[in-house]
Amino acid sequence: MRPATLAELAGERGERPPDAGDFASFEDFGALYDAAARLVREGPRRNLLRLVREVVEDAAADGAVWIEPHLNPLTYEDDPGAALDLLDAVIDEGRRAGDRLGVGFGVLVYARRHADPSQAVETARLAARRSGDGVVGFGLAGDEARHAPEPFAEAFAIAREAGLISAPHAGELAGPAGMRAALDVLGARRIAHGVRAVEDPALLDRLAAEGIVLDVCPTSNVALGVVASLAAHPLPRLLEAGVRCTLNADDPLLFGPGLLQEYETARTELGLTDPQLAAAARTSLEASGAPHTTVEDAVTRIGAWLDTPGQATTLPGQEVGPPGQLAGT
Repeated sequence: MRPATLAELAGERGERPPDAGDFASFEDFGALYDAAARLVREGPRRNLLRLVREVVEDAAADGAVWIEPHLNPLTYEDDPGAALDLLDAVIDEGRRAGDRLGVGFGVLVYARRHADPSQAVETARLAARRSGDGVVGFGLAGDEARHAPEPFAEAFAIAREAGLISAPHAGELAGPAGMRAALDVLGARRIAHGVRAVEDPALLDRLAAEGIVLDVCPTSNVALGVVASLAAHPLPRLLEAGVRCTLNADDPLLFGPGLLQEYETARTELGLTDPQLAAAARTSLEASGAPHTTVEDAVTRIGAWLDTPGQATTLPGQEVGPPGQLAGT
């Protein structure tokens, strides 16, 4: 959500908007996220559809050609039937906006760790009903240090059986053991964050050998204290170990940077080279749920960017860009 949208929605209810940058812990972050989501949930559906349009517009401005925002329909509708209708509305709105702006749109539906695992099963069933028709993946978000992945095995089995990409959060608040469980119990092929894999060389070897993709969000990791500073961020070490990584904007409302700025940060603060930036953009497409033609065309353009003399004046996100965590936690 854009800060201006947050302020407008709060003003319509006679409320002061929450201070989106005022948090010092994951619990504080979650409370702010819930406050912003409440303004959408308790208002008319047009507020959510506006949010979808703005997510696509901002991604297009950053140069993305395909995005996979994270969404839990049960955040906004308790009834499964109403939640499916909401999911359809989000998919339709995202596609309309994407068609207008040249951005492909797929949804990564996620379950909430703090909710009963039966709700995750219901969420997976909703996602499975739209597999191949707008929903591309299934995730798991929330405080992994307090909620292990094992209770969510059934939900992920449903999602994988439906052909959805298994893409849970792990390796952020908890360490390598949680990542192993995500791989072994949830069948993860993409992991949101995953940066704490650097604590375990054997796990790094496994990630590299199995081609597991880590969707990395550098600014978020610093803001939540996962790493001490950008200078200490492990992304360069992950790449050196042969782990496939993408660059993503975790939640621009609360953390600030969008997708293109994260690419700029990776270059200027983390020292990623042009070939490494191009590889991150390629990986983001190849590991996504994008149609083959979208992937093939974008990968060709990334290669052209890398081969163009003087390309250092721009970034791959200014020509093409990866799907990112543009919404959700």
